[in-house]
Amino acid sequence: QAWPLGPCGGARYTADGMVEPPLSTLSGWGRHSARGREHVGEDLERISRTAHLSRGLGRSYGDASLPAESQPEVVNTTYADRILSFDESTGAIRAEAGLSLRELNRLLMPRGFFTPVSPGTSFVTLGGMVAADIHGKNQHKDGNFGDHVTAMRMRTADGRLVECSPEEYPDLFRATIGGMGLTGHVLEVEFGLRRIPSQWIWQQSRRIQDIDEFQDALEDAAPKWPYTMGWIDCLARGKNMGRGIMMTGRWADPSEAPVNRPSPGLQPSLRFDWPSWVLNGVTIRLFNELYYRKQWRRESSGIVSNQSFTYPLDSIRSWNRMYGRRGFTQYQCVLPREAGRSSARRVLEVLTARGGASFLCVIKDFGRESRGVLSFPRPGITLALDIAVRDDTQELIDALNEQVLQEGGRIYLAKDSFTRREHFEAMEGPRLEEFRAIRDRWDPERRFRSAQSERLLGD
Repeated sequence: QAWPLGPCGGARYTADGMVEPPLSTLSGWGRHSARGREHVGEDLERISRTAHLSRGLGRSYGDASLPAESQPEVVNTTYADRILSFDESTGAIRAEAGLSLRELNRLLMPRGFFTPVSPGTSFVTLGGMVAADIHGKNQHKDGNFGDHVTAMRMRTADGRLVECSPEEYPDLFRATIGGMGLTGHVLEVEFGLRRIPSQWIWQQSRRIQDIDEFQDALEDAAPKWPYTMGWIDCLARGKNMGRGIMMTGRWADPSEAPVNRPSPGLQPSLRFDWPSWVLNGVTIRLFNELYYRKQWRRESSGIVSNQSFTYPLDSIRSWNRMYGRRGFTQYQCVLPREAGRSSARRVLEVLTARGGASFLCVIKDFGRESRGVLSFPRPGITLALDIAVRDDTQELIDALNEQVLQEGGRIYLAKDSFTRREHFEAMEGPRLEEFRAIRDRWDPERRFRSAQSERLLGD
Protein backbone atom coordinates (compact mmCIF):
# COMPACT_ATOMS: atom_id res chain seq x y z
CA GLN A 1 0.00 0.00 0.00
CA ALA A 2 1.50 3.32 -1.07
CA TRP A 3 0.06 6.17 0.98
CA PRO A 4 0.06 9.82 -0.19
CA LEU A 5 2.88 12.08 0.92
CA GLY A 6 2.34 14.53 3.74
CA PRO A 7 1.89 18.29 3.28
CA CYS A 8 5.65 18.93 3.47
CA GLY A 9 6.52 16.27 0.93
CA GLY A 10 7.24 13.52 3.49
CA ALA A 11 5.17 10.55 4.57
CA ARG A 12 2.95 10.88 7.66
CA TYR A 13 4.06 8.64 10.52
CA THR A 14 2.49 7.48 13.77
CA ALA A 15 4.25 7.73 17.14
CA ASP A 16 5.78 4.26 16.77
CA GLY A 17 7.18 4.94 13.31
CA MET A 18 4.41 3.37 11.23
CA VAL A 19 3.15 5.10 8.10
CA GLU A 20 -0.18 6.75 8.87
CA PRO A 21 -2.80 6.09 6.18
CA PRO A 22 -5.01 8.97 5.06
CA LEU A 23 -8.64 9.35 6.00
CA SER A 24 -10.83 7.60 3.45
CA THR A 25 -14.42 6.46 3.06
CA LEU A 26 -15.03 2.89 4.23
CA SER A 27 -18.31 1.11 3.59
CA GLY A 28 -20.21 -2.02 4.53
CA TRP A 29 -21.91 -4.36 2.09
CA GLY A 30 -25.17 -2.46 2.40
CA ARG A 31 -23.35 0.74 1.29
CA HIS A 32 -23.44 2.32 4.75
CA SER A 33 -20.21 4.32 5.05
CA ALA A 34 -17.93 6.16 7.48
CA ARG A 35 -14.60 7.98 7.39
CA GLY A 36 -11.60 6.17 8.79
CA ARG A 37 -7.89 5.36 8.56
CA GLU A 38 -7.41 1.76 7.47
CA HIS A 39 -4.08 0.23 8.49
CA VAL A 40 -3.10 -2.63 6.18
CA GLY A 41 -0.36 -5.18 6.70
CA GLU A 42 0.62 -8.79 7.29
CA ASP A 43 1.78 -8.25 10.88
CA LEU A 44 -1.42 -7.89 12.91
CA GLU A 45 0.48 -7.70 16.17
CA ARG A 46 2.24 -4.57 14.96
CA ILE A 47 -0.53 -2.72 13.17
CA SER A 48 -3.10 -3.39 15.91
CA ARG A 49 -1.21 -1.43 18.56
CA THR A 50 -3.02 1.87 18.03
CA ALA A 51 -6.20 0.89 16.17
CA HIS A 52 -9.70 0.83 17.66
CA LEU A 53 -11.38 -1.83 15.52
CA SER A 54 -10.48 -4.77 13.29
CA ARG A 55 -12.09 -5.10 9.88
CA GLY A 56 -11.93 -7.92 7.34
CA LEU A 57 -13.65 -8.01 3.96
CA GLY A 58 -16.29 -5.44 4.94
CA ARG A 59 -19.20 -7.78 4.24
CA SER A 60 -21.23 -7.00 7.35
CA TYR A 61 -24.28 -5.26 5.93
CA GLY A 62 -24.48 -2.31 8.30
CA ASP A 63 -22.03 -0.29 10.38
CA ALA A 64 -20.57 -3.06 12.57
CA SER A 65 -17.17 -2.99 10.83
CA LEU A 66 -17.07 0.77 10.32
CA PRO A 67 -14.98 3.05 12.56
CA ALA A 68 -16.49 5.26 15.20
CA GLU A 69 -16.49 8.97 14.36
CA SER A 70 -14.44 9.67 17.49
CA GLN A 71 -11.86 6.90 16.86
CA PRO A 72 -11.23 6.41 13.13
CA GLU A 73 -8.22 4.04 13.28
CA VAL A 74 -9.07 0.54 11.99
CA VAL A 75 -7.01 -2.52 11.11
CA ASN A 76 -7.65 -4.38 7.87
CA THR A 77 -6.83 -8.02 8.58
CA THR A 78 -7.02 -9.50 5.10
CA TYR A 79 -3.25 -9.61 4.48
CA ALA A 80 -2.81 -11.72 7.63
CA ASP A 81 -4.24 -14.90 6.13
CA ARG A 82 -1.82 -17.71 6.92
CA ILE A 83 -2.75 -21.18 8.15
CA LEU A 84 -0.46 -21.67 11.15
CA SER A 85 -1.17 -25.32 11.92
CA PHE A 86 -3.46 -28.10 10.71
CA ASP A 87 -3.86 -31.62 12.08
CA GLU A 88 -5.34 -33.77 9.33
CA SER A 89 -6.06 -36.59 11.77
CA THR A 90 -8.41 -34.47 13.88
CA GLY A 91 -9.30 -31.47 11.69
CA ALA A 92 -7.92 -29.04 14.28
CA ILE A 93 -6.73 -25.86 12.58
CA ARG A 94 -5.21 -22.57 13.69
CA ALA A 95 -5.02 -19.60 11.33
CA GLU A 96 -4.65 -15.84 11.27
CA ALA A 97 -7.83 -13.81 11.59
CA GLY A 98 -7.65 -12.46 8.03
CA LEU A 99 -7.97 -15.87 6.35
CA SER A 100 -11.18 -15.92 4.32
CA LEU A 101 -13.61 -18.80 4.31
CA ARG A 102 -13.40 -18.81 0.52
CA GLU A 103 -9.65 -19.45 0.66
CA LEU A 104 -10.04 -22.02 3.41
CA ASN A 105 -12.57 -23.92 1.28
CA ARG A 106 -10.31 -23.72 -1.77
CA LEU A 107 -7.43 -25.26 0.13
CA LEU A 108 -9.12 -27.86 2.30
CA MET A 109 -12.38 -28.98 0.67
CA PRO A 110 -10.41 -31.04 -1.91
CA ARG A 111 -8.79 -32.77 1.07
CA GLY A 112 -12.18 -33.64 2.54
CA PHE A 113 -12.65 -30.90 5.16
CA PHE A 114 -15.26 -28.17 5.62
CA THR A 115 -15.98 -25.62 8.32
CA PRO A 116 -18.48 -26.93 10.92
CA VAL A 117 -20.66 -23.86 10.44
CA SER A 118 -20.81 -21.62 7.37
CA PRO A 119 -22.78 -18.43 6.68
CA GLY A 120 -24.46 -17.70 3.35
CA THR A 121 -21.29 -16.20 1.87
CA SER A 122 -17.71 -17.40 1.70
CA PHE A 123 -16.49 -13.79 1.56
CA VAL A 124 -15.91 -13.56 5.30
CA THR A 125 -12.75 -13.79 7.41
CA LEU A 126 -12.22 -15.99 10.43
CA GLY A 127 -12.09 -12.87 12.61
CA GLY A 128 -15.44 -11.77 11.22
CA MET A 129 -16.90 -15.23 11.80
CA VAL A 130 -15.91 -14.94 15.47
CA ALA A 131 -17.07 -11.33 15.89
CA ALA A 132 -20.51 -12.02 14.42
CA ASP A 133 -20.63 -15.60 15.76
CA ILE A 134 -21.99 -16.59 12.39
CA HIS A 135 -24.62 -19.30 11.93
CA GLY A 136 -25.69 -21.33 8.94
CA LYS A 137 -28.33 -23.69 7.63
CA ASN A 138 -27.28 -26.26 10.24
CA GLN A 139 -27.73 -24.06 13.32
CA HIS A 140 -30.46 -26.35 14.63
CA LYS A 141 -27.94 -29.23 14.82
CA ASP A 142 -24.46 -27.72 15.14
CA GLY A 143 -25.03 -24.32 16.70
CA ASN A 144 -22.85 -21.33 15.84
CA PHE A 145 -19.25 -20.99 14.71
CA GLY A 146 -18.30 -19.90 18.23
CA ASP A 147 -19.38 -23.29 19.55
CA HIS A 148 -16.48 -24.83 17.62
CA VAL A 149 -13.77 -22.28 18.48
CA THR A 150 -11.28 -23.69 20.99
CA ALA A 151 -8.91 -20.73 21.42
CA MET A 152 -8.06 -17.23 20.20
CA ARG A 153 -5.00 -15.01 20.33
CA MET A 154 -5.98 -11.41 21.00
CA ARG A 155 -4.65 -7.94 21.64
CA THR A 156 -6.54 -6.37 24.51
CA ALA A 157 -7.15 -2.72 25.36
CA ASP A 158 -4.14 -2.51 27.69
CA GLY A 159 -1.85 -3.63 24.86
CA ARG A 160 -1.31 -7.21 26.05
CA LEU A 161 -1.29 -10.21 23.75
CA VAL A 162 -3.35 -12.94 25.42
CA GLU A 163 -4.47 -16.44 24.61
CA CYS A 164 -8.10 -16.94 25.61
CA SER A 165 -10.26 -20.04 25.62
CA PRO A 166 -13.17 -21.52 27.59
CA GLU A 167 -10.62 -22.25 30.34
CA GLU A 168 -8.30 -19.24 30.11
CA TYR A 169 -9.89 -15.80 30.44
CA PRO A 170 -13.34 -17.35 29.84
CA ASP A 171 -15.19 -14.05 30.26
CA LEU A 172 -13.15 -12.41 27.47
CA PHE A 173 -13.64 -15.50 25.32
CA ARG A 174 -17.44 -15.48 25.71
CA ALA A 175 -17.75 -11.73 25.16
CA THR A 176 -15.55 -11.82 22.03
CA ILE A 177 -17.70 -14.49 20.38
CA GLY A 178 -20.53 -12.44 18.94
CA GLY A 179 -19.09 -9.26 20.46
CA MET A 180 -18.73 -7.45 17.11
CA GLY A 181 -15.06 -6.60 17.67
CA LEU A 182 -15.66 -4.56 20.82
CA THR A 183 -13.46 -6.60 23.20
CA GLY A 184 -10.13 -6.50 21.35
CA HIS A 185 -8.32 -7.41 18.15
CA VAL A 186 -8.64 -11.09 17.22
CA LEU A 187 -5.26 -12.10 15.79
CA GLU A 188 -5.52 -15.89 15.50
CA VAL A 189 -8.40 -18.38 15.66
CA GLU A 190 -8.26 -22.08 16.51
CA PHE A 191 -11.20 -24.38 15.74
CA GLY A 192 -12.12 -27.80 14.37
CA LEU A 193 -12.95 -28.65 10.77
CA ARG A 194 -15.36 -31.44 9.80
CA ARG A 195 -14.68 -34.30 7.42
CA ILE A 196 -17.02 -34.42 4.42
CA PRO A 197 -17.59 -37.38 2.07
CA SER A 198 -17.72 -35.24 -1.11
CA GLN A 199 -18.05 -31.67 -2.33
CA TRP A 200 -21.65 -32.26 -3.41
CA ILE A 201 -24.99 -31.87 -1.62
CA TRP A 202 -28.05 -34.06 -1.88
CA GLN A 203 -30.83 -31.43 -1.88
CA GLN A 204 -34.57 -31.74 -1.51
CA SER A 205 -36.86 -28.83 -2.43
CA ARG A 206 -40.49 -28.54 -1.41
CA ARG A 207 -43.15 -25.97 -2.20
CA ILE A 208 -44.81 -24.52 0.92
CA GLN A 209 -48.26 -22.90 0.92
CA ASP A 210 -48.07 -20.41 3.84
CA ILE A 211 -45.99 -19.30 6.81
CA ASP A 212 -47.68 -21.62 9.31
CA GLU A 213 -46.92 -24.65 7.15
CA PHE A 214 -43.36 -23.33 6.80
CA GLN A 215 -42.76 -23.30 10.54
CA ASP A 216 -44.21 -26.80 10.90
CA ALA A 217 -42.15 -28.10 7.97
CA LEU A 218 -38.87 -26.67 9.32
CA GLU A 219 -39.45 -28.16 12.76
CA ASP A 220 -40.35 -31.51 11.21
CA ALA A 221 -37.23 -31.49 8.99
CA ALA A 222 -34.80 -30.49 11.76
CA PRO A 223 -34.22 -33.99 13.20
CA LYS A 224 -33.90 -35.54 9.72
CA TRP A 225 -31.72 -33.10 7.80
CA PRO A 226 -28.45 -31.39 8.82
CA TYR A 227 -29.16 -28.37 6.60
CA THR A 228 -32.53 -26.64 6.36
CA MET A 229 -33.70 -23.22 5.17
CA GLY A 230 -36.43 -21.61 3.13
CA TRP A 231 -37.16 -18.74 0.75
CA ILE A 232 -40.35 -16.80 1.47
CA ASP A 233 -42.49 -14.68 -0.82
CA CYS A 234 -42.93 -11.92 1.73
CA LEU A 235 -45.31 -9.94 -0.51
CA ALA A 236 -47.99 -12.64 -0.61
CA ARG A 237 -50.97 -11.83 1.57
CA GLY A 238 -54.02 -13.51 3.01
CA LYS A 239 -54.06 -17.29 3.02
CA ASN A 240 -50.83 -17.36 0.95
CA MET A 241 -48.82 -15.16 3.30
CA GLY A 242 -45.38 -16.66 3.79
CA ARG A 243 -45.59 -19.14 0.93
CA GLY A 244 -42.24 -20.23 -0.44
CA ILE A 245 -39.76 -23.00 -1.06
CA MET A 246 -38.08 -25.05 1.64
CA MET A 247 -34.67 -26.56 0.90
CA THR A 248 -33.06 -29.31 2.93
CA GLY A 249 -29.72 -30.96 2.31
CA ARG A 250 -26.99 -33.33 3.41
CA TRP A 251 -23.51 -34.14 2.11
CA ALA A 252 -23.70 -36.59 -0.76
CA ASP A 253 -21.97 -39.94 -0.41
CA PRO A 254 -19.24 -40.71 -2.97
CA SER A 255 -21.55 -43.30 -4.56
CA GLU A 256 -24.14 -40.56 -5.19
CA ALA A 257 -21.83 -37.70 -6.16
CA PRO A 258 -20.30 -37.02 -9.58
CA VAL A 259 -16.70 -38.08 -9.96
CA ASN A 260 -15.48 -34.60 -10.80
CA ARG A 261 -15.30 -31.67 -8.43
CA PRO A 262 -18.01 -29.01 -8.79
CA SER A 263 -17.20 -26.37 -11.39
CA PRO A 264 -17.34 -22.75 -10.18
CA GLY A 265 -19.21 -21.85 -13.37
CA LEU A 266 -19.78 -18.33 -14.60
CA GLN A 267 -19.55 -15.59 -11.98
CA PRO A 268 -20.87 -12.40 -13.59
CA SER A 269 -20.36 -9.08 -11.87
CA LEU A 270 -22.68 -6.08 -11.72
CA ARG A 271 -20.65 -3.23 -13.18
CA PHE A 272 -22.91 -0.33 -12.21
CA ASP A 273 -25.49 0.70 -9.63
CA TRP A 274 -29.04 -0.03 -10.70
CA PRO A 275 -31.40 2.96 -10.78
CA SER A 276 -33.53 3.11 -7.65
CA TRP A 277 -36.77 2.60 -9.61
CA VAL A 278 -35.77 -0.87 -10.85
CA LEU A 279 -36.55 -2.60 -7.54
CA ASN A 280 -40.11 -1.64 -6.66
CA GLY A 281 -43.25 -3.40 -5.50
CA VAL A 282 -44.22 -4.44 -9.03
CA THR A 283 -40.87 -5.86 -10.14
CA ILE A 284 -40.26 -7.63 -6.83
CA ARG A 285 -43.75 -9.11 -6.88
CA LEU A 286 -43.11 -10.40 -10.42
CA PHE A 287 -39.76 -11.90 -9.40
CA ASN A 288 -41.30 -13.57 -6.35
CA GLU A 289 -44.09 -15.08 -8.44
CA LEU A 290 -41.67 -16.50 -11.00
CA TYR A 291 -39.31 -17.83 -8.32
CA TYR A 292 -42.17 -19.54 -6.50
CA ARG A 293 -43.53 -21.08 -9.71
CA LYS A 294 -40.14 -22.49 -10.73
CA GLN A 295 -40.76 -25.20 -8.12
CA TRP A 296 -43.48 -26.66 -10.34
CA ARG A 297 -43.48 -30.00 -8.53
CA ARG A 298 -44.59 -30.32 -4.93
CA GLU A 299 -41.21 -31.90 -4.14
CA SER A 300 -38.01 -32.50 -6.06
CA SER A 301 -34.55 -33.77 -5.16
CA GLY A 302 -31.13 -34.27 -6.64
CA ILE A 303 -27.40 -33.56 -6.48
CA VAL A 304 -26.22 -29.92 -6.42
CA SER A 305 -22.82 -28.37 -5.76
CA ASN A 306 -21.96 -27.13 -2.30
CA GLN A 307 -21.35 -23.68 -3.82
CA SER A 308 -24.89 -23.35 -5.19
CA PHE A 309 -26.47 -24.74 -2.03
CA THR A 310 -24.44 -22.86 0.59
CA TYR A 311 -23.38 -19.67 -1.23
CA PRO A 312 -25.97 -18.93 -3.96
CA LEU A 313 -25.40 -15.16 -3.94
CA ASP A 314 -21.61 -15.52 -4.27
CA SER A 315 -22.20 -16.50 -7.90
CA ILE A 316 -22.96 -12.83 -8.70
CA ARG A 317 -20.15 -10.46 -7.82
CA SER A 318 -21.11 -7.03 -6.47
CA TRP A 319 -24.76 -8.07 -6.26
CA ASN A 320 -25.33 -5.31 -3.70
CA ARG A 321 -25.29 -2.83 -6.60
CA MET A 322 -28.78 -3.90 -7.61
CA TYR A 323 -30.08 -1.82 -4.70
CA GLY A 324 -28.70 1.41 -6.15
CA ARG A 325 -26.51 4.08 -4.62
CA ARG A 326 -28.51 4.34 -1.41
CA GLY A 327 -27.85 0.69 -0.73
CA PHE A 328 -29.88 -1.66 1.41
CA THR A 329 -30.21 -3.04 4.90
CA GLN A 330 -30.94 -6.57 5.99
CA TYR A 331 -33.32 -6.96 8.86
CA GLN A 332 -32.80 -10.29 10.62
CA CYS A 333 -34.66 -11.23 13.76
CA VAL A 334 -35.22 -14.39 15.79
CA LEU A 335 -38.65 -15.17 17.23
CA PRO A 336 -38.53 -17.56 20.21
CA ARG A 337 -40.54 -20.77 20.30
CA GLU A 338 -42.56 -19.50 23.25
CA ALA A 339 -43.92 -16.66 21.06
CA GLY A 340 -46.14 -19.25 19.37
CA ARG A 341 -46.78 -20.52 15.88
CA SER A 342 -48.14 -17.23 14.50
CA SER A 343 -45.21 -15.00 15.51
CA ALA A 344 -43.63 -15.02 12.04
CA ARG A 345 -47.00 -14.23 10.46
CA ARG A 346 -47.40 -11.19 12.71
CA VAL A 347 -43.95 -9.86 11.71
CA LEU A 348 -44.71 -10.37 8.01
CA GLU A 349 -48.02 -8.53 8.47
CA VAL A 350 -46.12 -5.50 9.76
CA LEU A 351 -43.78 -5.69 6.77
CA THR A 352 -46.52 -5.95 4.13
CA ALA A 353 -48.76 -3.35 5.80
CA ARG A 354 -45.96 -0.80 5.51
CA GLY A 355 -45.09 -1.67 1.92
CA GLY A 356 -41.83 -3.40 2.72
CA ALA A 357 -40.79 -5.14 -0.50
CA SER A 358 -38.07 -7.78 -0.51
CA PHE A 359 -37.24 -10.48 -3.03
CA LEU A 360 -34.76 -12.04 -0.61
CA CYS A 361 -36.54 -13.27 2.48
CA VAL A 362 -34.98 -16.26 4.22
CA ILE A 363 -36.43 -18.36 7.03
CA LYS A 364 -34.45 -20.82 9.16
CA ASP A 365 -34.94 -22.89 12.28
CA PHE A 366 -32.71 -22.25 15.31
CA GLY A 367 -32.06 -25.00 17.81
CA ARG A 368 -30.00 -23.49 20.62
CA GLU A 369 -28.26 -20.43 22.00
CA SER A 370 -24.54 -19.91 21.55
CA ARG A 371 -22.08 -19.46 24.42
CA GLY A 372 -21.32 -15.92 23.21
CA VAL A 373 -22.72 -13.30 25.58
CA LEU A 374 -24.37 -11.28 22.78
CA SER A 375 -24.66 -14.01 20.15
CA PHE A 376 -27.81 -13.79 18.07
CA PRO A 377 -29.56 -17.21 17.88
CA ARG A 378 -31.95 -18.75 20.37
CA PRO A 379 -34.41 -21.63 19.87
CA GLY A 380 -37.06 -20.45 17.43
CA ILE A 381 -37.54 -19.12 13.92
CA THR A 382 -35.36 -16.51 12.21
CA LEU A 383 -36.43 -14.23 9.35
CA ALA A 384 -33.92 -12.30 7.23
CA LEU A 385 -35.21 -9.56 4.90
CA ASP A 386 -33.19 -7.53 2.41
CA ILE A 387 -34.74 -4.05 2.21
CA ALA A 388 -33.67 -1.28 -0.15
CA VAL A 389 -32.96 1.97 1.70
CA ARG A 390 -35.73 4.50 1.10
CA ASP A 391 -36.96 7.63 2.85
CA ASP A 392 -39.23 5.58 5.13
CA THR A 393 -36.76 2.78 5.99
CA GLN A 394 -36.19 4.03 9.55
CA GLU A 395 -39.94 3.99 10.25
CA LEU A 396 -40.22 0.46 8.83
CA ILE A 397 -37.37 -0.84 11.00
CA ASP A 398 -38.87 0.87 14.05
CA ALA A 399 -42.19 -0.88 13.44
CA LEU A 400 -40.54 -4.26 12.91
CA ASN A 401 -38.47 -3.85 16.09
CA GLU A 402 -41.55 -2.98 18.12
CA GLN A 403 -43.25 -6.15 16.90
CA VAL A 404 -40.17 -8.28 17.58
CA LEU A 405 -40.04 -6.84 21.09
CA GLN A 406 -43.63 -7.91 21.64
CA GLU A 407 -42.68 -11.42 20.51
CA GLY A 408 -39.70 -11.54 22.89
CA GLY A 409 -37.18 -11.71 20.03
CA ARG A 410 -33.99 -9.92 19.09
CA ILE A 411 -31.98 -8.80 16.05
CA TYR A 412 -28.69 -9.79 14.42
CA LEU A 413 -26.03 -7.09 14.84
CA ALA A 414 -23.99 -8.21 11.81
CA LYS A 415 -26.85 -7.10 9.54
CA ASP A 416 -28.21 -4.07 11.39
CA SER A 417 -28.02 -0.43 10.27
CA PHE A 418 -31.12 1.27 11.67
CA THR A 419 -32.08 -0.12 15.08
CA ARG A 420 -32.43 2.50 17.77
CA ARG A 421 -30.56 2.22 21.06
CA GLU A 422 -33.72 1.97 23.15
CA HIS A 423 -35.02 -0.95 21.09
CA PHE A 424 -31.70 -2.79 21.30
CA GLU A 425 -31.42 -2.32 25.05
CA ALA A 426 -34.98 -3.56 25.56
CA MET A 427 -34.29 -6.67 23.45
CA GLU A 428 -31.05 -7.60 25.21
CA GLY A 429 -31.75 -6.73 28.85
CA PRO A 430 -29.57 -8.81 31.23
CA ARG A 431 -27.34 -10.08 28.41
CA LEU A 432 -26.32 -6.53 27.59
CA GLU A 433 -25.57 -5.79 31.25
CA GLU A 434 -23.28 -8.83 31.40
CA PHE A 435 -21.51 -7.72 28.21
CA ARG A 436 -21.00 -4.21 29.60
CA ALA A 437 -19.59 -5.62 32.84
CA ILE A 438 -17.02 -7.66 30.90
CA ARG A 439 -16.08 -4.62 28.82
CA ASP A 440 -15.66 -2.65 32.04
CA ARG A 441 -13.08 -5.20 33.19
CA TRP A 442 -11.16 -5.47 29.92
CA ASP A 443 -11.68 -2.06 28.30
CA PRO A 444 -12.91 0.49 30.86
CA GLU A 445 -11.94 3.42 28.64
CA ARG A 446 -13.81 1.96 25.65
CA ARG A 447 -10.77 1.96 23.39
CA PHE A 448 -12.48 -0.52 21.11
CA ARG A 449 -15.55 0.91 19.47
CA SER A 450 -17.34 1.13 16.14
CA ALA A 451 -19.96 3.23 14.41
CA GLN A 452 -22.45 0.59 15.52
CA SER A 453 -21.38 0.68 19.17
CA GLU A 454 -21.74 4.47 19.19
CA ARG A 455 -25.26 4.08 17.82
CA LEU A 456 -26.44 1.18 20.00
CA LEU A 457 -24.26 1.31 23.14
CA GLY A 458 -23.60 5.02 23.52
CA ASP A 459 -19.82 4.63 23.25
